[in-house]
Amino acid sequence: MLNIRFREKTNAWPGFVDLFSNLVIILIFLLIVFVFLWTTTSVFNKTSGAKVVADLKAENAQQAQKIQQMTADEQEATQLLLMARTQLEVLESDNQQLSTELQAADLGAEDLVTAYEAKVLELTTQGEEMQAQIADLTQQLSQAKVDKEKAAALEQERKDLQEQMAQQRAELSEQLTKLQAALDAAEEKSRNQEIQYVEMSTRLNKALADKVAELNDVAKYKSDFYKAVKLAIGDRTTVQPDGDRFIVSSDILFPSGSYKLSADGKKQLSLIANVIKDMENKIPTDVDWIIRVDGHTDNKQVVPGTRGYRNNTQLSLLRATAVANELARAGVSQRRLVPSGFGEMHPVALGTDKDSLQKNRRIELQLTNR
Repeated sequence: MLNIRFREKTNAWPGFVDLFSNLVIILIFLLIVFVFLWTTTSVFNKTSGAKVVADLKAENAQQAQKIQQMTADEQEATQLLLMARTQLEVLESDNQQLSTELQAADLGAEDLVTAYEAKVLELTTQGEEMQAQIADLTQQLSQAKVDKEKAAALEQERKDLQEQMAQQRAELSEQLTKLQAALDAAEEKSRNQEIQYVEMSTRLNKALADKVAELNDVAKYKSDFYKAVKLAIGDRTTVQPDGDRFIVSSDILFPSGSYKLSADGKKQLSLIANVIKDMENKIPTDVDWIIRVDGHTDNKQVVPGTRGYRNNTQLSLLRATAVANELARAGVSQRRLVPSGFGEMHPVALGTDKDSLQKNRRIELQLTNR
């Protein structure tokens, strides 16, 4: 802390002036006494009295002149001393006022110094905080530069990936367009084939219906045919007579979802083929007869992507064709066999349980005229 203090000094000048004045008075007094004694002694000296008196007078006049000069000097000195005292009093008054002001200023200065020191401490603290902030900001700036470089690398990588994705998307779009075109063509072809299958079956059914009257020619052989078939299969439950036809379960002929004959199915068809070959020898050659091989399925939809067929109609026709081909390999004349597929359009059981679905999966064999 800054301390400002003023000491009051004692003024010795007025006392010095008083002492000097007293010394001058004493000196004048001693000089008068000396002159008086010397004059008295000289007057009583008869030899040199007159001369001495004359000298004393001259000396007295000279001394009087000196005394007058000294008095004038004393008066001038007194005036100067009075002026000096007046000036000293003015100075003392000014000094006291100045001391008072300085004391007040000293108190104000202490407050200012205290405030200054507090301000300096506050600024020092702020400076340290700012240094810490600067260090933090410097670190953040360095990290930001690193992050900026990483961000630039990531952005470039993103752009590269985006370009690759765009190129792959274009290639994929082109491939999808080609695949879609191929799929459309395949679907169109499939629809045409399905229509052809249905039309073929319809035409076949119509042709058969038109020649129902001709069944009279083969009716007398049906009974023998069914008896022979029943005798050939024995007590097997997989082949059941139903009116004018025999029903063979598809589950014994084919694995699930397939149109390839199983070994047991081939054995069943081998027995039936022997009966048909015997009928060929018994029926006259002028009777135009055939064995209809009709394929039927349940109403479960075909799993998308299944190879070989797209719907139940195709599956039923493929199975009927497989049965006809197996009978032909067993020795039946190919011209006597007419396969057709009806899919799920003619169920014999309307339920959705396991037994109903099993009954609807079947191959029907019917002796009829062409």
